[in-house]
Amino acid sequence: VQLQASGGGSVQAGGSLRLSCAASGRTFSSYAMAWFRQAPGKEREFVARISRSGVSTYYAGSVKGRFTISRDNAESMVYLQMNSLKPEDKGVYYCAATMGSGSYYYTGEYDFWGQGTLVTVSS
Repeated sequence: VQLQASGGGSVQAGGSLRLSCAASGRTFSSYAMAWFRQAPGKEREFVARISRSGVSTYYAGSVKGRFTISRDNAESMVYLQMNSLKPEDKGVYYCAATMGSGSYYYTGEYDFWGQGTLVTVSS
């Protein structure tokens, strides 16, 4: 599957952004999907994951209650709604896909990655 992330931009603290990830292929619903982010000089970190059906979601503690992951299997899309953004949320956001069901927060669990979209949050 090929992934294309979009929707990044520059916002002030407290603002909102909605990231989108478009997937190619006809087996999108076979993949659990996730968002990761990477700040300059830091390792890539888990943000959120959604199950194949969209029923189950998981979030990093730092974004829980502010971010919402969702998916549209008919359109092969996954979204990340980000509210109440903080300067520490800045970074390149990547969408990722896996057919596995292992450790959802581990980058090595994911087989496919999008190219990333940049989010900048000013204080």
